[in-house]
Amino acid sequence: MIENRRMTSQELMALEDRYGAHNYHPLPVVLSKGKGVYVWDAEGKKYFDFLSAYSAVNQGHCHPRIIDALTQQAQELTLTSRAFYNDQLGVYEKFLTNYFGYEKVLPMNTGVEAVETALKLCRKWAYTKKGIPENKAKIIFASGNFHGRTMAVISASVDPDSTKGFGPYMPGYEIIPYNDLEALKLSLEDPNVAGFIVEPIQGEAGVVVPDANYLPEVKRMCKEKNVLFIADEVQTGIARTGRLLATCGNCTCAGKCENNYETRADILVLGKAISGGVFPVSAVLADDDIMLCIKPGEHGSTFGGNPLACAVATTALQVIDDEGLSQNAEKLGIVFRNRMQQLVDKSDLVNLVRGKGLLNAIVINDTEDSKTAWNICVNLKENGLLAKPTHGNIIRFAPPLVMTEEEIHQCCDIIEKTILEFQI
Repeated sequence: MIENRRMTSQELMALEDRYGAHNYHPLPVVLSKGKGVYVWDAEGKKYFDFLSAYSAVNQGHCHPRIIDALTQQAQELTLTSRAFYNDQLGVYEKFLTNYFGYEKVLPMNTGVEAVETALKLCRKWAYTKKGIPENKAKIIFASGNFHGRTMAVISASVDPDSTKGFGPYMPGYEIIPYNDLEALKLSLEDPNVAGFIVEPIQGEAGVVVPDANYLPEVKRMCKEKNVLFIADEVQTGIARTGRLLATCGNCTCAGKCENNYETRADILVLGKAISGGVFPVSAVLADDDIMLCIKPGEHGSTFGGNPLACAVATTALQVIDDEGLSQNAEKLGIVFRNRMQQLVDKSDLVNLVRGKGLLNAIVINDTEDSKTAWNICVNLKENGLLAKPTHGNIIRFAPPLVMTEEEIHQCCDIIEKTILEFQI
């Protein structure tokens, strides 16, 4: 057994390079411990985490209540497969459907598995309920999307890094511009359209926020044409944007979400922070008319709905309510964007700040193929804050939602200092 804590960061990175597939390009830091909004590297240096494992640890690293739920359930029963019932799944399914206001849930493990599940469910509904001829169903995607990296979803990607060398691609897809209602209107004229899947805010694309009327109009237009509106909230959900879901709109719920959604998806896709980043958990929610189109043997997962996942996810969602993390994300997001706008005003290096809640990004004044944003992130690391660029010249900022106002100002100080001192 390798004793990692006796190895240096350089040695540990060399191991990954030697024995691991080269399908990631991480920032040069080796993390060995996390607590709340902080992580520590192998040498013990402390950092603010401003990525939150791509919004998977909204509740903060190693939240004690979630870890307790994990350890307690792990000592009782971890996995049965769905060949048998277990004493956690039904309780969890009732909790989750009540929590989000849907009639049924199909539990899976990873975000991309949940997206694939939603796509299969949409097609099955199209043939079973809408009456689309077999093998003719079409699903519409928004350009700039990131739904994962399996074959089914890269087939709808416009990112050459995701698609080049992996064809042929899945048929039955159409890609239209994001935040373009006229394009959607034209596409919906095809009677074989089964669904439209969209991220309420495009995170991987650089935290692209649509017009305020976009999602309500998408919902209205889809309903008018009997097309399923599918919301991929794997990254934007679970309080990240200042609401329980990014599709919530300008809700008036105080504390616990009341499921009175301004824009309710026909199929809701969740993952990442549904478990607080402690265990792979994802879920697809829909009402009976849609969900019951799937019959035994038509879809499943060995680990989906396992007892460990059920116990962890239940506690992780309770933490969101009990600690008011939606409200905290809303409040601190305003503070962060105000501070970053001040930086935009005084620095030629930053063009723009955008976002919602604690999902934000700054746009660096350089080309997408430049290394400026990467080099800034390396300097941020040296100054004690971890972030990562996306699409070349954009830096995404998504800290754990348990951050305090004092901490957000400390982080803004680090970002400002790094940007103002940066030399291209």
